[in-house]
Amino acid sequence: MSLQKASKIILGIDPGTIIMGYGLIVVTNNQPKLLEMGVLKLSAKDDAYQRLEKIHNKVTELISKHKPDSFAIEAPFFGKNVQSMLKLGRAQGVAIAAAMQSGLSITEYSPKKVKQSITGNGNADKQQVMLMLQQILNFKESPKHMDATDALAVALCHLFQQKTNTGLPTTKSNGWKDFLAKNPGRLKK
Repeated sequence: MSLQKASKIILGIDPGTIIMGYGLIVVTNNQPKLLEMGVLKLSAKDDAYQRLEKIHNKVTELISKHKPDSFAIEAPFFGKNVQSMLKLGRAQGVAIAAAMQSGLSITEYSPKKVKQSITGNGNADKQQVMLMLQQILNFKESPKHMDATDALAVALCHLFQQKTNTGLPTTKSNGWKDFLAKNPGRLKK
């Protein structure tokens, strides 16, 4: 049996306009293992649209190479700089569009939720998250850019959230009409 059929692969993305982190885990028999992690470094010299195209291409390339079953992305952190938020939102949107184009369902997690899921502390720093990931996924390397481990944390958070969501099968709703069709007893007359 091939690796794809016996296992589940989760792609996690830490969006950024200068550095985008990505991390992939493979889950076999409920045991997660590091598949790949890294960063896409974007040149500040490129215009915003060239960087967005590179983000889209990299996410598409990762999906094509690894054929993930799930896509998880970190939600932008709401800061005071509106321009930074807009740029980050565009980067996130392009990554999401690449995943949607490939037919993947998308799940978004707040930075606090990711940290809480990995370390038990929603206020943990990047170093604490990386050390916990090294223990859970049994790897020794310390990447030059923490964006890679941040993305890996998003993928692992997704796995943990799937396990803890009441054990019921997850359903994806395509709007109210679809929800009501799948849950007729929820409609009050």
